[in-house]
Amino acid sequence: MAYEAEYKSKLRTPAEAVRVIKSGDLVDYGFFNGKPVACDQALAARAGELTDIKVYAAVSLPPVPAVVMAPQTFTYHDFQYSALTRMIAKQSPMVYYVPILYHLAPGLLRDGIGPQRDVGIYQVCPMDDNGWFNLGPQNSEARAKIATDKVVIFEVCRNMPVCLGGAEESVHISEVDMIVEGGPDQRPFAMPSAEASPEEVQIAQRVMGFIQDGSCVQLGIGGLPNQVGKFIAESDLKDLGGHTEMFCDAYVDMIESGRMNGSRKAFDRHRVAYTFAIGSQRVYDFLHQNPACASFPVHYTNDPRVIAGHDNMVSICNAVQVDLYSQVNAESNGFSQISGNGGMWDFVLGSQWSKGGKSLICLTSTFTDSKGQRHSRIVPHFAPGSITTIPRQMVDYIVTEHGAAQMHGQPTWHRAEAIINLAHPDFRDELIAAAGKQGIWRRSNKRD
Repeated sequence: MAYEAEYKSKLRTPAEAVRVIKSGDLVDYGFFNGKPVACDQALAARAGELTDIKVYAAVSLPPVPAVVMAPQTFTYHDFQYSALTRMIAKQSPMVYYVPILYHLAPGLLRDGIGPQRDVGIYQVCPMDDNGWFNLGPQNSEARAKIATDKVVIFEVCRNMPVCLGGAEESVHISEVDMIVEGGPDQRPFAMPSAEASPEEVQIAQRVMGFIQDGSCVQLGIGGLPNQVGKFIAESDLKDLGGHTEMFCDAYVDMIESGRMNGSRKAFDRHRVAYTFAIGSQRVYDFLHQNPACASFPVHYTNDPRVIAGHDNMVSICNAVQVDLYSQVNAESNGFSQISGNGGMWDFVLGSQWSKGGKSLICLTSTFTDSKGQRHSRIVPHFAPGSITTIPRQMVDYIVTEHGAAQMHGQPTWHRAEAIINLAHPDFRDELIAAAGKQGIWRRSNKRD
């Protein structure tokens, strides 16, 4: 191997590598499955000798980051909360969310906007014969961040899938300062494939009515998108394309069925473009060295102008709540951060700019809390602290198990009426009463 000597010269133990970190430093962790494991544990072991270390990550996946166990030393920042981040935030006072328009992240980094970065630690694939480390299923903003980190440490995971690009999917050894080899059992977190609830199955059936031959489809994660993928795989749809932020199990179903072949895409034909992947082991096995998929940086996949270049783009995003003004909360429960805005804004706008495109914001009409009490996801107005992820003027379609309604061009009273018709029947009367108090109700639908 031509680069074997250079590789050996940069090889360090985890403890040796993190010695470069000084008090007050900002430490970048790779996003998603790019979060280091061995180096994270070694850095946490230095808690007693360091102060004011700021760690930046996104969609934190198991194992639990060791640094969060020492909040007296480490402040943990997450650009998109995962279930694990939510759990950590409940236990630690030093966990914070970082709002950002996802597609802007690489440009902001390269322009030096935001805090100065000191050390970056990324979990990557083993080096190939030409001296390149593939970033695996987390292209995202990594290349831009690596260019701004003063010191770059790569933690090699031998079980990471090699994800073909695209662009910016690999980094040369000449750009890496230190290399750490992870343990033989270290591997990407395999998320169990979520099963759709009966209500999500109904929503997925309604979503299918918006997809036609040649549509380009964006999906997220969870039971609903998985069900959409299954329905598409079992349908007679032809020549679908894929362009997405996240690659998940649903795309494996759609591609393997032959329904999603990308033959009608205006560009990136015969490939699904994505910027990161999280899913079951089946997803990682499918992505490994697979030319049907292309890893791109997020400033490409999530740029609304790029998204709009695909005709008949159908974006399917989940929400937490919708209020009677058609505002969408997709990320918080009052003052508690649940997830983040992620690329939702990017795809909501880009799909509407697409010729024949549609943005579908989907949610079940109710949820049941830990005490067994049912609540409406359609609310008169958001509680204090709740975040408006998508403002009302950007909303295209809202979909629940009770129907789908388009918001564009509609006045406030019409929106309220349409949204109440999407709510669970048990909550409609109180929503009508609230709409009346809020001055956005007319009895145009002749309710008895």
